Amino acid sequence: MYASRGVRAVAQARQLISKRTFTATARQLSQTQTPTPAAPTATAEAEVAETGRPASAVMQAPNRAEVWSRSQRPRSEAMAGPRFEQTDFDAQPRPWAAIELIHKQPVRWTHDRIVACDGGGGPHGHPKIYINTDKPEIATCNYCGLPFSMPLSQNPGPICFSPISSSYLHPVENLGNI
Repeated sequence: MYASRGVRAVAQARQLISKRTFTATARQLSQTQTPTPAAPTATAEAEVAETGRPASAVMQAPNRAEVWSRSQRPRSEAMAGPRFEQTDFDAQPRPWAAIELIHKQPVRWTHDRIVACDGGGGPHGHPKIYINTDKPEIATCNYCGLPFSMPLSQNPGPICFSPISSSYLHPVENLGNI
């Protein structure tokens, strides 16, 4: 008696499950309709000559052309496949790469040996951390990358510049966009 109820419940559950899957993807082109590639134009060839990359290459961000991590895939490869099949990429947000914006931040010179950084505080900040500035180098926040240092008169030796910290010493243009 109990076994027949279980079998009946399983049979009813199978009837509720759809036997066909439905899809909302675009139909594939048939074999008879093959699209012809467009001929390259003079402006596209001129752009390749100027920039070194084709016009169809997709930049990672409006202010960065290449990837900034070895594990990161280029934007043209990352946004491929069935998930992005019907996506209009012109309507998608294109945020600026923070790696380029943080290098435009000037060094915060301080007379303290230890400074605290909370990323601006509040909900848009990060946990407060303390940064030692007593070493003769430009110290950066591990969360937001803001640079801090002591003046040369208070440091025991000359400031040692690493390839990362030396980028902070270039002239800064247009800090209003940051």
